[in-house]
Amino acid sequence: MPTAVITGGTDGVGRALADTYLERGWETLVVGTSAAKGEAFVAAAELRGAGDRARFLTADLSLVAENHRLVDLVKERYGVLDLLVLGARYHRSTRAETADGFESNFALFYLSRYLLGHGLADRLARAERGTVLNFGGAGLTGPVRWDDLQLRRDYPGTGALGHGGALCDLLGVHFARTHADTPIHYVLNHPGVVSTSFAGEYDPATASHVDRLRTHGKPTTTAVAQILPFLDNPPARLTAVLEGRRLPTDTPPFDPADAERLHRLTEQLLAASTARRPSGDRPEAARSRRGDSASAAAVGFE
Repeated sequence: MPTAVITGGTDGVGRALADTYLERGWETLVVGTSAAKGEAFVAAAELRGAGDRARFLTADLSLVAENHRLVDLVKERYGVLDLLVLGARYHRSTRAETADGFESNFALFYLSRYLLGHGLADRLARAERGTVLNFGGAGLTGPVRWDDLQLRRDYPGTGALGHGGALCDLLGVHFARTHADTPIHYVLNHPGVVSTSFAGEYDPATASHVDRLRTHGKPTTTAVAQILPFLDNPPARLTAVLEGRRLPTDTPPFDPADAERLHRLTEQLLAASTARRPSGDRPEAARSRRGDSASAAAVGFE
């Protein structure tokens, strides 16, 4: 039975993809922060006779340790992973940092996807055609602030999501080159404006704008229909898609030198974050402490 793991899978396009793969007979694990939404996903699957294939785990993927925990749990359960969807994000109008010291959008929108993609590459490589779907910027949302990846100066508000999207595009480039000797395909997708919950914490002006987007955005079913052909039959090891249209990946937003530069900087930031923690707060210790609560927040994943 093929398996999909979908972060941000309790709402919006992620939830629509989860439902789609359940209908296709896949085992589908969604990951999110809301236990209520996760339970609703599994309950809806049970009503359709797919409850035995629907799984849910809670995780705060803005934290490095939680990403490591998720990788470990997925590897323990699945020897092969056919599809990894990286869709978790959460906007803040004002800058915030995680407990690891990373800007919140950088941590959730980019770093989590870096850790999960590389961490699960061995399981994806065992599939006939393992595929990663990353909801990035698809070449539209740069430039990268190379001297300020953590957005400490002149925080751009909603632009922080765009910056994260540009980082995800470069992540896709580096991943595809790093794992070129495997059958893994990497798809970068910008779905356009979709009517979803737009999860986040907004100032009044931004909240008003988001309300209009919710009203006028395309349905999630349309967004899924636009991306499914590229997941069913990826045309290249690295594919960039904008609202159903394939984009060239030999343009500046997908520059391999920039992708390598971002990879090096990311590894340096992760190493520095680990070095700053007291020994008792390293990811391994954190995963151990979170074990019991994580189990309690799992549905169908026992």
